[in-house]
Amino acid sequence: MGQSPGDSANIADPFPVESMASSLTSPVLDYKRLDCEPFNQQRFFTHLHTTSSPIVEVPAVPSSTFSVHFFETVASTNAEVWRLLEQGAGEGVVAIAQQQQRGSGQRGRFWQSSPGGLYLSIGLAPNVSTHTTTRLIMSCAWGIATALCQRRIPVGVKWLNDLVLDGQKLGGILIETRVQHGRVHRAVLGCGINWSNPVPDLGIALASWLQTQADPAISSLEELGAIALQSAFAGYCAGKQGDVSGVIAGYESVLVNRGQTVRLPAAQSDGEECSGKILGVNPEGFLRVQPNANGFPDVHLPPGSLQLGYPTPVLPLTFEA
Repeated sequence: MGQSPGDSANIADPFPVESMASSLTSPVLDYKRLDCEPFNQQRFFTHLHTTSSPIVEVPAVPSSTFSVHFFETVASTNAEVWRLLEQGAGEGVVAIAQQQQRGSGQRGRFWQSSPGGLYLSIGLAPNVSTHTTTRLIMSCAWGIATALCQRRIPVGVKWLNDLVLDGQKLGGILIETRVQHGRVHRAVLGCGINWSNPVPDLGIALASWLQTQADPAISSLEELGAIALQSAFAGYCAGKQGDVSGVIAGYESVLVNRGQTVRLPAAQSDGEECSGKILGVNPEGFLRVQPNANGFPDVHLPPGSLQLGYPTPVLPLTFEA
């Protein structure tokens, strides 16, 4: 994932279905990946072929929907997808890299992209209003978090687009768009998830966490990639369908910040010091906060206006997707 140059790009060149293995040869958790070990494409497509959608209303798409390119090192997977979109690739083009040199996250922040993590981008053709962009981010985050929760991995979402596990940052989602006549006609969704790569303070690697579990639900980086791709695309499809209340309810079910007490910006509380409780989000992705002060109406804070920080509240282990 990362910043994109120019106007757009997508990825084609599907992996031959005939060469996909029917099943994994080993269920052993693959947590000690060497920096030089290549991404196992056959294993990835085996999982992609069998991974279901985490969202009941959205069936899993055939693996042939995706045209996937694999890279050892790129500036960013988002930039690769934009480049390919400019060359004529269509929706469903995917770039996966072992490492990125200039990966970026929300508001252009640097995203550490060492070997061992999942760095994936998808080319999309939403044809939706620009007001819907934030909802697409929320729906994709909901899809990925729900898919992992269904595998007994209690991943939640920190507003707006961070994936969190045990209060620490597991990954993030970024969307870049191209607009024509007030509508988003092309977009690239970037997703980065820590697997066995080095992580900064307050970050967490999924492979290490799975080692503490009696029955790890994900065996490899390739399996994680297949799950992330199918579930992000399922979330994207749900976000496009126009069921706003369904997307909001789904997103709020994995939002770890609900119920959290926060300090409101002075501009949002008539210049007075005031705290409030997070209720959820509105259809535009604004954070809904109920001020503790009597007589103050609920406040809607736009993305980027409030830094919630780490560690986050923890999604209950009893979560049921």
